[in-house]
Amino acid sequence: MTVLKTSLRNFFAHKGRMALSAVAVLLSVAFVCGTLVFTDTMNTTFDKLFAVTASDVTVSPKAAKVDEASRGGVPESLPASALARARQAEGVKSAEGGVSSTNVTVVNGDNKNMGSSTGAPTIAGNWSDNELKSMELTSGHAPRGPAEMLVDADTAGKHHLKIGDELRTIAQTGDLKARIVGIATFKVTNPGAAIVWFDTPTAQRELLGATGRFTQIDITAASGVSDEQLKQNVTRTLAGTGAYKIQTAKENADEGRKSVGSFMDVIKYAMLGFAGIAFLVGIFLIINTFSMLVAQRTREIGLMRAIGSSRRQVNRSVLVEALLLGVVGSVLGIGAGVGIAVGLMKLMSAAGMDLSTRDLTVKATTPVAGLVLGVVVTVLAAYLPARRAGKVSPMAALRDAGTPADGKAGRVRGVIGLVLTAAGVAALFAAASAKKASEGSLVLGLGVVLTLIGFVVVGPLLAGGVVRVISAVLLRAFGPVGRMAERNALRNPRRTGATGAALMIGLALVACLSVVGSSMVASATSELDKSVGADFIVAGNQRIFPQAERAMENSPGLAHVTRYKVIDATLTSPDGKADDKGVTAADPTYADDLRRTTTEGTLKAAYGDDAMSVGSDYAKKHGVHVGDTITVAFKGGKTARLKVAAITSDDSALDKGARYMSLATMEKYVPKDRVPPNQMMFAKAKDGQEKQAYAALKKSLESYPQYQVRDQTDYKQELKDQVGQLLNMVYGLLALAIIVAVLGVVNTLALSVVERTREIGLLRAIGLSRRQLRRMIRMESVVIALFGALLGLGLGMGWGATAQKLLALEGLNVLQIPWGTIIAVFIGSAFVGLFAALIPAFRAGRMNVLNAIATE
Repeated sequence: MTVLKTSLRNFFAHKGRMALSAVAVLLSVAFVCGTLVFTDTMNTTFDKLFAVTASDVTVSPKAAKVDEASRGGVPESLPASALARARQAEGVKSAEGGVSSTNVTVVNGDNKNMGSSTGAPTIAGNWSDNELKSMELTSGHAPRGPAEMLVDADTAGKHHLKIGDELRTIAQTGDLKARIVGIATFKVTNPGAAIVWFDTPTAQRELLGATGRFTQIDITAASGVSDEQLKQNVTRTLAGTGAYKIQTAKENADEGRKSVGSFMDVIKYAMLGFAGIAFLVGIFLIINTFSMLVAQRTREIGLMRAIGSSRRQVNRSVLVEALLLGVVGSVLGIGAGVGIAVGLMKLMSAAGMDLSTRDLTVKATTPVAGLVLGVVVTVLAAYLPARRAGKVSPMAALRDAGTPADGKAGRVRGVIGLVLTAAGVAALFAAASAKKASEGSLVLGLGVVLTLIGFVVVGPLLAGGVVRVISAVLLRAFGPVGRMAERNALRNPRRTGATGAALMIGLALVACLSVVGSSMVASATSELDKSVGADFIVAGNQRIFPQAERAMENSPGLAHVTRYKVIDATLTSPDGKADDKGVTAADPTYADDLRRTTTEGTLKAAYGDDAMSVGSDYAKKHGVHVGDTITVAFKGGKTARLKVAAITSDDSALDKGARYMSLATMEKYVPKDRVPPNQMMFAKAKDGQEKQAYAALKKSLESYPQYQVRDQTDYKQELKDQVGQLLNMVYGLLALAIIVAVLGVVNTLALSVVERTREIGLLRAIGLSRRQLRRMIRMESVVIALFGALLGLGLGMGWGATAQKLLALEGLNVLQIPWGTIIAVFIGSAFVGLFAALIPAFRAGRMNVLNAIATE
């Protein structure tokens, strides 16, 4: 009980000093809990959607779940006769045929895409009674002919659509213009899909290219018949077909949940990874806080030991303080986490992915995980300072507070840090020398961890030299004030090292990712300049429909147009090994559009009759040479035996590993209705007509907003923008760790000011002005921040350069250091130091001189 009282007294006596550490715990726990609540809410949203849209039993073609764009762009379907037979099954209350396709684009009169901007699908289908399970017709009426359509209320609201507006639906089988005659509202939250409905004959003709066919059959069970029993009955009725996939509502929902779950897991674990980084930085803040509190209470702890307190009691007293800090920070963090989740939901809704707070899901495990994680991390971080407090002897009561750390322990720490750093550097060197990227990435991860830990451990040893260098450049010009700031930063190297290490972690990751991102862009740009001969590239978020293909081919000013398709196929090499990564079929002009180096044969020969090429990695792995025969089993088509006419070098990032053949060869073995649309298309302008051809091509495809026309400049800029957006998102997540690190600098300075109260009073007494005092503290903060930045940026550039060596194995050969970003971050760190010092410097300047001198 005495230990608890002492801990509570100390905790509330230093509540101001504990506040910043509590904020670090709060932020870290909030990010973890916010991530869990956000992903759980998204899962709940999709679960409700799948549950309400799934019929008791669903019958679909077995291949229906495969990407329809790879099978001619038309969904797999089943005949109307299957619907008639399913209705005859025992226990069937009703059965309806459904038509649905996601390979469509819906545009308004201004050719503006009505689809989601977040990647959610655009769906076109037929309106039937089955839709009433999840939708409610809130205005207008159901479509009654080919010129009428329904649209969902969310899409209508986002794009200001109303009854009477005309929309154009672009599908593989053609274009359809129809007028909106009704608006349907979801009974549950729609995560963002744009949906239009037609009557059944129109949907069959326009989406499937044939009447009398459906993409699925939705069956409702009669009263008293379970879904499992109904499935068995329908299976018996449709026995012998072997082409149908029959699922209960639960199985259908589970399959949808599984497909969404993999995407959700990526988001969840990525965000938790950044939360882990914030926790790691927070550990340094907590260690620093308790280390300084223990040092400042050396005399107090010595007196406690002198009057009979045991080492265990002193140790336990510090750990109880940490426990209180962890509990307070974690409880507040759990509440803040729910707020973060709601904020993320609002942000996603603004971006086009609708998430309703009605589905907000806070599982019991979420607050428990946040509380346990926050408390455990805080107590573990305080363990070393608590152990150090337990070692304080009764004689310490006779000494001043803030006794320096044991010199021997510092030397041992330095040796351990140097050994870890050397091991990490060796691992990074081994990763850079790896022959395979997959093997090198594991060694790279080991090198990153070892060098990070090594720099953290050896930080106090490095602080002396690095701080002196920084001070010589920045502080000496400020005379005595600058020299005092330098000495204050050097006074406790362990504290300076730990404070700088907190900032180092975040900035090391920023530097590493900047180097990797810049190198990727520079490598791809260099590869484009060297290899791409086409003037224009046409691609989009869908395969290229025939009508868009014809518009491109009829565009004036083009010397040639190249079609490019990716075909599902299984290759069997001469050694008998099978490979199902597919093949690329293109017009022979593709050899001019993308100049690929060959190690054997000529690429032109690969576009001959019954010929093909393979990549050098594949050839090496399977012992393939020019003249060998490869068996190619086309999915949905015949099996061909093709002669290898060329082997292309895989020392490239563009089309690495592609196996080429001519479209004519592919069409001999794949039925016309199974040939997929073009994945992309290329074009070359006639000599001297590049600008005119570019403008004409854009105009020709103006009616198809789902496709973008890019010349090489556009393509490079888009690549740069995509990498930049990804990096900005990562930097935003890393900002949490950097904020916690800034709190660490503030906390360190605040405690340092308290520790030096008497010294500050004496300095003021002998003539140091308040302005000079504040400047001294600000300079000390800047030096500490720049120390952490220098270590972090140097370490990060080393990681990034090593990662680029592995990227070079995948064809990204250019290493580019983004010096502008690195210098900006370094200068920004100085401003971070200035900002962190504002409050501590202000408090120091307000001290009463006589009271400060009288402080024990």
